[in-house]
Amino acid sequence: MRSKRFEALAARPVKKDGFVKEWPEVGLIAMNNPGDPAPSIKVENGVIVELDGRSRDEFDMLDTFIANYGIRTEKAEEYMALDSLEIARKLCDINVPRAEVVDITTSITPAKLTEVLGKMTVLEMMMAQTKMRSRLMPSNQCHVTNVKDNMVQIAADAAEAAIRGFDEMETTVGVARYAPFNALAIMIGSNVGRPGILTQCAVEEATELDLGMRGYTAYAETISVYGTEDVFMDGDDTPWSKAFLASCYASRGLKMRFTSGTGAEVQMGYAEGKSMLYLEARCLYVTKGAGVQGSQNGSVSCVGVPAGVPGGIRAILAENLMAACLDLECASSNDQTFTHSDLRRVARSLMQMVPGTDYICSGYSSTPNYDNMFAGSNWDAEDFDDWNVIQRDLKIDGGLQPVDEETVVTARAKAARTMQVLFKELGLTEITDEEVEAATYANGSQDMPDRDVVADLKAADELLKRGATAVDFIKALERGGMRDVAQSVFNIQLQKCAGDYLHTASLLSENWEVISAVNYMNDYTGPQTGYIISDERWKEIQDIPWADDPETI
Repeated sequence: MRSKRFEALAARPVKKDGFVKEWPEVGLIAMNNPGDPAPSIKVENGVIVELDGRSRDEFDMLDTFIANYGIRTEKAEEYMALDSLEIARKLCDINVPRAEVVDITTSITPAKLTEVLGKMTVLEMMMAQTKMRSRLMPSNQCHVTNVKDNMVQIAADAAEAAIRGFDEMETTVGVARYAPFNALAIMIGSNVGRPGILTQCAVEEATELDLGMRGYTAYAETISVYGTEDVFMDGDDTPWSKAFLASCYASRGLKMRFTSGTGAEVQMGYAEGKSMLYLEARCLYVTKGAGVQGSQNGSVSCVGVPAGVPGGIRAILAENLMAACLDLECASSNDQTFTHSDLRRVARSLMQMVPGTDYICSGYSSTPNYDNMFAGSNWDAEDFDDWNVIQRDLKIDGGLQPVDEETVVTARAKAARTMQVLFKELGLTEITDEEVEAATYANGSQDMPDRDVVADLKAADELLKRGATAVDFIKALERGGMRDVAQSVFNIQLQKCAGDYLHTASLLSENWEVISAVNYMNDYTGPQTGYIISDERWKEIQDIPWADDPETI
């Protein structure tokens, strides 16, 4: 006979997850791998000639790039001589200001920073994250996708997501040729919901850059970097080619950040017997050296790998903190689904949600998960109310806010109607009144009518061939009577000319103020310092529409 207790436990959702014991030799270990190099540095005439146990003639291409561009050498030997435990204590000590810690952490090596974080508990890392986040206030980002690549639904979902509080939004495609329409839809819809939303379309890198230069998007983050030479070159890339790509975006006023995450190298079979966190450290030092403003990290699409080994979720928090230590904007993932357990998925996110990161999610699905084209999200549209209640329970700012149905329906209707007007003015495929109505009230693509995909793809190709840019969209919106939306699209393009939102951890307010780590630097040094939720913001967070009013009971 079997224990009834164990039979019940065997049926729990968590038992469907995959778990594996550590295997350090192939890199299947989250942190503190015996195979990780011992920290070391030697600087001669301002040049790093030894890095983490390797002399310069032994450097691989990542070592060379990191040594040349990723480490501040002025005080490197001095700070490398500090005990790692001392640096770890400075990280979570409220009496040590962020600027002092950043001076140290940007001057030490990947192995040293990995060793420092290896001495910290999850609670200590959360304390450190509160202080080390680069921008004063946290924010959030979402995915806006659907399996049909229906641009009307994307616009409506983006409008709702803007009202719910997301400051950045990302779409992608099921069919690559739909990219222009999806990129256009998320930009239009989001700025119907609330002016100043930054949007991107995650597609092949050359196409993504082309869309950005034409004005269809405002930022990018799907530019991946890796922690070993073999994995990097497997993608026909080097740190230098990625840095060149980053400069292409920046030269056109487009915000961008790199993407990396623990588990990528072991998943691709080239972990070189190193821990996942050490290899992620190398990715982040390459990111820093390339001069981009930040990183989307937190394992991201490789989350199943660290989630399966002991301490893997701790390592994900450590890599987010590592990005902050290097003075980078951190979009801390919390996107791809990795577990059948609701308890695990919430526990995984609370470590970023409670202390706050620059973007707590780099892909909260604003649609039902069946419509999420990024392999499913850890959070989706059905979790909006839960997220808002957690904020309310803990009095934390997770970047979202409760909304009422009438406001959402009105915004969705306007976004869908704006797409209908825009497509008519541009001479593209027809968007019917039936589609506008469906998108206004839809939960997901199952509630949307099918479109003529062949005609759509032909029109999308023709739109690019005629050289259509954001200027054409602005003019078309103006002709169609959508002046306020035209003004928002114009203002987004104006921001690219000014370039102010290229600063670290930037977002735009609905009054078009650039909010970043430059003008809103995190100055947390203990209770009643740093970001304090205002009375107005606290009223927004606590005002869930379904809460009983004592005066009416």
